Amino acid sequence: MSLDPLLLEILACPCSKHGELRPDELDGAPVLVCLACGLAFPVRDDIPVMLLDEAVPFTGTATSATASASG
Repeated sequence: MSLDPLLLEILACPCSKHGELRPDELDGAPVLVCLACGLAFPVRDDIPVMLLDEAVPFTGTATSATASASG
């Protein structure tokens, strides 16, 4: 996934908690995970789909995408 870091700073979860988002993968597909509520939002063609109806609970574990994003 190649999202602009500035875009990640601007985006926020649409839930009432408005948590920070981190890139990750769920079942091999790129997602943005809200650190406040734990929802995973799909990223399709490098475009985050920030709709609550499209989000699913994130049940995955940290991936290499997360590790490289944080360090």
